[in-house]
Amino acid sequence: MDIASLVGFFLGVGIIFAAIASGGDIMLFVDMPSVMIVFGGTFGASLMRIPLNEFSRSFSVVGKAFFNKREDRQLLIEDAVRLSVVARKTGLLALDNEEISNSFLKKGISFCVDGHDPELVRKMLNKEIDQMISRNESGQSLWKGVADLAPAMGMIGTLVGLVQMLANMSDPSSIGPAMAIALLTTLYGAMIANCFAIPIIDKLASVLQYEQTNMELIVEIINGIQEGMNPKMLETLLTSYISNKKRKKDDE
Repeated sequence: MDIASLVGFFLGVGIIFAAIASGGDIMLFVDMPSVMIVFGGTFGASLMRIPLNEFSRSFSVVGKAFFNKREDRQLLIEDAVRLSVVARKTGLLALDNEEISNSFLKKGISFCVDGHDPELVRKMLNKEIDQMISRNESGQSLWKGVADLAPAMGMIGTLVGLVQMLANMSDPSSIGPAMAIALLTTLYGAMIANCFAIPIIDKLASVLQYEQTNMELIVEIINGIQEGMNPKMLETLLTSYISNKKRKKDDE
């Protein structure tokens, strides 16, 4: 679970609602026509922009922003050294009996055990990285659309409210509801984009980058093991994937 995402979301939205509640009745900020224009219009237009399967995938991908567990690269490196030692002592076939928790590393090791050419193994693993990136980027497409469309739908709602207000200036009782639509749609659109969609996109990009770097680290592990690289040299090579701060902490 990503505590920062949950805390940030509830803190951001909570402060806005607290400010609204401190100024009076919170129900003044609830308007169903405004909700329909912004929410319905945003997701309807987003559905037009992408295929239905990507639309569905976008809702599952968003879970990564709140529930992602970052795998410790230091543990991957320790596994790499252990597997490298086994491979040098007893051969690549012995790796088939080793316990490996990371699924991508396990797949790479199975390619080694099967005796595939190192260049082919690297090509297959890099292809899987590309596919992972493609799947995640397509899953983000809905939220990129929401970030663009929600403020635009808010502006459309504002124009609708202004037209209704100007068309009924002779009826004072209609001015208030029309003005509410005009103002609240802008508020809803801005909140959807800035309190949810844009932060989600940024967090998903961060998660994707971390996963991609871990997978590239694993490709280096597999390549080093197949080449019979000295475990110490392999460890030195892989520590470039760890920040200097983390390296100093581990040394201490």
